[in-house]
Amino acid sequence: MWSGAARCSLGGRGPRAGSPRLPAFHGACESKRAGGGKGPARPAGGLPCRPVSNRAKYRRCAKAYPVLDGRVPSAYRQVFEENVRNSEAVIKRYSELLETVSKGGGENAILRHTQRNKKLFVRERLKLLLDDESFLELSPLAGLNLPYGDVPAAGCLTGIGKICGVWCVFVANDATVKGGTIYPIGVKKQLRAQEIAMQNRLLSVYLVDSGGAFLPLQSELFPDKSHGGRIFYNEAIMSAMRIPQVAVVCGSCVAGGAYVPTMAEEAVIIDKIGTLFLGGPPLVKAATGEYVSPEDLGGARLHSEVSGCSDHFASSEKEAYECIRNIISTLNYDPLPEEVVEHDSPLYSSDELLGLAPQDCRCTLPVKLILSRLMDGSRFQEFKANYGTTLVTGFGHVQGRLVGIVANNGELSHDASLKGSHFVQLCSQRSIPILFFQNTAPHTAGPTNISQCGRSFSPNFLFLWPNARVALVDSRHFSTVPQAGDSDCAGDELELKQLKEKLEEESSAFYSSARLWDDGIILPQNTRKVIAQCLEIIEQQKYQAVSPCRYPVIRM
Repeated sequence: MWSGAARCSLGGRGPRAGSPRLPAFHGACESKRAGGGKGPARPAGGLPCRPVSNRAKYRRCAKAYPVLDGRVPSAYRQVFEENVRNSEAVIKRYSELLETVSKGGGENAILRHTQRNKKLFVRERLKLLLDDESFLELSPLAGLNLPYGDVPAAGCLTGIGKICGVWCVFVANDATVKGGTIYPIGVKKQLRAQEIAMQNRLLSVYLVDSGGAFLPLQSELFPDKSHGGRIFYNEAIMSAMRIPQVAVVCGSCVAGGAYVPTMAEEAVIIDKIGTLFLGGPPLVKAATGEYVSPEDLGGARLHSEVSGCSDHFASSEKEAYECIRNIISTLNYDPLPEEVVEHDSPLYSSDELLGLAPQDCRCTLPVKLILSRLMDGSRFQEFKANYGTTLVTGFGHVQGRLVGIVANNGELSHDASLKGSHFVQLCSQRSIPILFFQNTAPHTAGPTNISQCGRSFSPNFLFLWPNARVALVDSRHFSTVPQAGDSDCAGDELELKQLKEKLEEESSAFYSSARLWDDGIILPQNTRKVIAQCLEIIEQQKYQAVSPCRYPVIRM
């Protein structure tokens, strides 16, 4: 796929002999760390780790890396200013869309949810659940402008935040969107969150408030391999992988929604608002003619005292999220060390990345100008600087963490490909994460996207800048003039014009993110912060004490 701006891929390491099989990690930010040296003993099957005490040595070495010249040459000044104007326009649109999805199903739906149903809005729930620091929200624009309408944030919030100092994946249904029913895009978003949890061995928390599947689209929700049933399969696999999962029943859990909390290792249900059943009171009435209240059929007391489907009874939402935090404190997880990793800031302002985010392939500036605004101290140890120069490879640090860089700097040539494959093998041998920056020429886009750790290669994380364009060709350079000698020139010209308009729409970053082809759009000036978060998240697994038990938890 062609990408007209930095498109970042972050990846990780594959399975080791004698350890539970993990999905293979590829590409940037691969969490591969060298073993050896002194450090805490690890149980069999644990992941290797570099002793934290060695970081000071690596930081001293980093001071010797060459400093990149990040000054924008005067010859590029006009292109830089054009890029700034384009970036400001697309960022404005991004901000407007983000504001829209932050309101869930709209003000009326939120009032009904909070006032009539006496429940907290999903973002308020996360404030009670997560530590008081920023979290990484994933794919917030998923579900916009789809063929079956708008489904803001795909009807659920997913992301990675800290609970008791431990990075956790969360999946939280937003019942203000379409009454809490699950759409195909919502299934896809939850599956992606589970994939991230498995790749990075992250504890998962489900906040379940779901009305079940949206029946008019049942053929796209239920029968196939990557449809709704895969969520439950993944829960079983994650349990077998010894990745803890906990759930809160904080609303209606009907049909498929009822499986999620009952397959988690521990579940909390909230009195008066949490209900759990395969078929609700209307179905009972239709089938037997009997009326039964939601509480009697599947309320908090029934499942805490009779069925045993819930392990903890909470009288309020606040109590439920406190209970979840207490559960997480019982896991044999050590939070990441709270040491302050000393690092230098880049020598150049991150705000200038707006002028380095290309409007199209004609407005691309040297990629080292971007790297100089992302690497600690703007220092970069380049690999094979004079060979295959249309691909830049080398090492740098992001907030004190060593990372390998593979960045497009023009059309990917044969020499550049050899150089890139050599460098990726070095990073693999040395267990160094890799960060890919995709910015490829439109006529070589498909193969380059694959070699640059695109979605099909399962990077740990993949983000887009708002100016990015993802397609096989750049529609703006697509000819609408029919070939000479065509008998039906007018018809061909109209068809080509319609094709160009279709390609133009489908290549935008917003179209891509709405369909979960990525993990979200990030602002250029926030790139360094997001990369640092991802590196810390990937690194957490080396501090986990992995149980020798190889069997999933069988609850019932």
